[in-house]
Amino acid sequence: MLRSRALTLAIALVATAGSAVAIHAQMRASVAAAVTYLFPEQITVVADKPTPVDLHFKVAPGMHVNSHTPRGEEFIATTLNVPETSGVRLVHATFPPGTDFSFPIDPKEKLSVYTGEFTIHAELSAPRGEHLVEATLRYQACNTNVCMPPHSIPVAIDVIAK
Repeated sequence: MLRSRALTLAIALVATAGSAVAIHAQMRASVAAAVTYLFPEQITVVADKPTPVDLHFKVAPGMHVNSHTPRGEEFIATTLNVPETSGVRLVHATFPPGTDFSFPIDPKEKLSVYTGEFTIHAELSAPRGEHLVEATLRYQACNTNVCMPPHSIPVAIDVIAK
């Protein structure tokens, strides 16, 4: 009888652990697919002169990401980073204003989020030549039930400076 209970408990623990692993995998997939970089893939700029570039992104249906200026310190802002090693410099980035969003459980608390498509207006400067930039967009994605851990996606841009 004791062996039977121990075996039943062991099976239940394995099943629970398997479910937790599956849920974790689903969450990681949701986070990775929450935001997509749309375009541009290639730009031409004047060498050594700040040039405006619009970077276009799309948030998956049913998801939202905190804006660049969330309304609380506990919320993780959406940010854009261009590595110094790329030879291209991010002179300035203007993020769109967020849209008000509230959960049904607390409609008075308004969050500042991005949904659907959004555009970051950036200014890039590069020395003469071709540069492959591996910038990153960092964000925290949420749905109406849960917020996922922060995530970064690559923003690959081929910059041709003439």
